[in-house]
Amino acid sequence: MVIEEKTAVAACASATLAQCAALLRTVRPGDYTRPSESMGGGTIGQHVRHSLDHFAAILNQDESSCIDYDTRERGTSIEADPASAVGLIDQLVSSLDDLGVEALDASVTVQVMLTGDGQRAALTSTLARELAFASHHAIHHHAMIGAIAKEHGLALPEDFGKAPSTVDHERRTGTER
Repeated sequence: MVIEEKTAVAACASATLAQCAALLRTVRPGDYTRPSESMGGGTIGQHVRHSLDHFAAILNQDESSCIDYDTRERGTSIEADPASAVGLIDQLVSSLDDLGVEALDASVTVQVMLTGDGQRAALTSTLARELAFASHHAIHHHAMIGAIAKEHGLALPEDFGKAPSTVDHERRTGTER
């Protein structure tokens, strides 16, 4: 991977997080924690916490540990308070800004749960690849956050929750989904 691609991955992660923070600055706490009727009772806060957990798992691991997306703490302040989530986003973006090309290219081990009975596998990856995964995963959750926000009558930023491939397709074809 060339240097520009590696730094673009970190920039994409920062932009994805910044888009989430911008939305959260407009969400009232009651709407943040109000269960969705159409999304199985999920809340904006739960989806935000879940997606931020993935970035935190990547950025808070040390060289001797695995990235573990499946061991997460639920019911945290991130899930209950949009200001707490924005604070964590600021910390994550700061960590991303501190990453150099060498760190992005570093080999990491990712532990994933394969089955509901706890079967796991350890896989080799790179920090940049995992940041790309977390960014796409967050966008998927942004789409769900957007559905909940619309249900609650909230306005959304343009392209919130749209995959980069969809935005690119719409740009090239002059269409909008």
